[in-house]
Amino acid sequence: MSTASSNGSTKDRTLDAAVRAFGTRGYETTSLDALAGELGVRKQTILYHFSSKEALLDAVIEEAGSELTAVLEAALAGAGEGLERVDAVVRSVFRLAARRPELLGLLREVGRLGPPAASRFREMLGPFIERATSFLDDGMAAGELRRQDPRFLLLAIYSTVVGIATEVEVLRALGVEPTARSLAGQRRALIAFLHSALAPAAP
Repeated sequence: MSTASSNGSTKDRTLDAAVRAFGTRGYETTSLDALAGELGVRKQTILYHFSSKEALLDAVIEEAGSELTAVLEAALAGAGEGLERVDAVVRSVFRLAARRPELLGLLREVGRLGPPAASRFREMLGPFIERATSFLDDGMAAGELRRQDPRFLLLAIYSTVVGIATEVEVLRALGVEPTARSLAGQRRALIAFLHSALAPAAP
């Protein structure tokens, strides 16, 4: 194995470990010493790749933002029109919650930290938010969706989906292992709620 590939592997492992730690235990309560212990490396090894804990957080936000944006963009690209796109986004986030609950936990943690971390994350998601807002606005103009404030609606959808999805991690922290059936039930209930809120009014 080359030095470069070894360095890359260590850097990737550090990012993955940081996402898990920051998303489950929190940024402030996770030390670089603890992270190094989990990885089986020295703290100086982490600092070789990331000059400080703040620099590691920046890299984690970039990694998480890129992954989340890719998931949401793929969901929209493969969906149909109107409510089908809303369904696709909800399903994709729930799949992500089952596969990578720590990633959605990180979203909550970044929001709690406030600027500059939260500002950086909003900046990364900005293009997708603009696209989603335009999608909702176009759907309302075409009569496919009920007329609402698209930005407020997007915020409500985001908060609800991420809130329910991150409950998976909260339950695990309490020693309760959620089942695929319970998660699927929550997803169906949320989709039914969004359909009720967004379905166009009967003529």
